[in-house]
Amino acid sequence: MGKITIEDLEKIAQDAKAHIALRRGDAKVKITVHLGSCGVAKGAREIIAALLQEIEKHHTDDVIIASSGCAGICTKEPMITVEFKNQAPVKYVDLTVEKVRKIFDDHIIHGKFVHEYAYAVGNQKVL
Repeated sequence: MGKITIEDLEKIAQDAKAHIALRRGDAKVKITVHLGSCGVAKGAREIIAALLQEIEKHHTDDVIIASSGCAGICTKEPMITVEFKNQAPVKYVDLTVEKVRKIFDDHIIHGKFVHEYAYAVGNQKVL
């Protein structure tokens, strides 16, 4: 292995800052991926990977990705909850990687709620 360069150190520092920002909680939106055993069995890990790819693709540094256990709606997994500051959380269900990419582009980037994938807004079920 060769010597570490200044460029290598700068890259490490940038990566560390990005990870710290994701954990601090000072972002405009928090996306929680529900990782109960039912969610994992139905593809929640792929959902996290897709979200991280979208963050990188859009060069977004104001989105927090968090995880939680089961949300209690096992038949609707995999699911995410999207929370913008001062807005009711939106629970999206029955997700695929393609659906997550659309949610990210429409809701996270452009602020447009994706009705067809939503289960609830706040504590109100979407009909």
